[in-house]
Amino acid sequence: MPDISLSSHHESWLKTKLQHLFWRLISRLPDRPYLRWKYFSMAGRFPDLDRPTLFSEKVQVRKLYDRNPLYPVMVDKHGAKKLIADRVGERYVVPTYWAGEDLTTVDWSNVPLPAVVKPTHASGCGAFLHRQADIDALLSANPTGEWLNLKYHRINREWAYGQFKPLIIIEKMLVEHGDAPDDFRFFVFNGQISHIEVRLRRGGEGYECNYTPDWQRMEFDTGYYRSYPALSKPDQLPEMIEVVKGIAADSDFMRVDLYICEGRIYVGELTLYPGGGFKGCVADEYDAMLGAKWKQTLTPAHGSAET
Repeated sequence: MPDISLSSHHESWLKTKLQHLFWRLISRLPDRPYLRWKYFSMAGRFPDLDRPTLFSEKVQVRKLYDRNPLYPVMVDKHGAKKLIADRVGERYVVPTYWAGEDLTTVDWSNVPLPAVVKPTHASGCGAFLHRQADIDALLSANPTGEWLNLKYHRINREWAYGQFKPLIIIEKMLVEHGDAPDDFRFFVFNGQISHIEVRLRRGGEGYECNYTPDWQRMEFDTGYYRSYPALSKPDQLPEMIEVVKGIAADSDFMRVDLYICEGRIYVGELTLYPGGGFKGCVADEYDAMLGAKWKQTLTPAHGSAET
């Protein structure tokens, strides 16, 4: 089944292949050395995991040492919907048409199209269903086993994704002006929004831009997509900010992704490990600034500690 994410515009085929080969070679390493070497392969230096100061380093530390019991609920694409509804209201939740473990048991008469089908414990895989032919192709390929057996949490050693039973969900496809809606990614530290990363599609191409909470264009982007010159401030921005704060107020850091579709705000997902904390997770120029904003509190198996 297809990868439903957009690809970087600048990474060379050879560099990507060599990186993936290296990651396979180190894949049997324990988590800490694996993350150190993977980070090095992308950033050209090792992360400081004992005294982290950068945002990207603190993401690695969270993966290794933070065992907050709420994290698995937050990253579960199905389970998070109840948490979102409880905190800010059902109206912000993307409607789910079906959730289960076997696509052959779906009653398709209860699934309005267009829809999206995807596993609840992974990113970048799934399928868009626009018409009956797409359903037929999905059932013919039947990726149920492939998706449910995917050890997604092992790719970047993201602990929370391995702590719940994976399912497959079919949910409403959000469409705005005939395309995917813009993705507004709010970075929230202890209830305060540092900035909003916007990822958008125009003509099938991926673009990005960063804004302050009062919608001032920020100078730098991650470089993963082409920079988009200017984007109008959403009319719903004050409501979006209230939704984000309602969800993330009790977290030392969370990224809350929102969409606007037909004038309504929807919560896309809650992200604890943006980009795995590797190069491109935030603009390099903001790595230290965001790291300083993150007053990180770790929850080990028993008790808590602060770093």
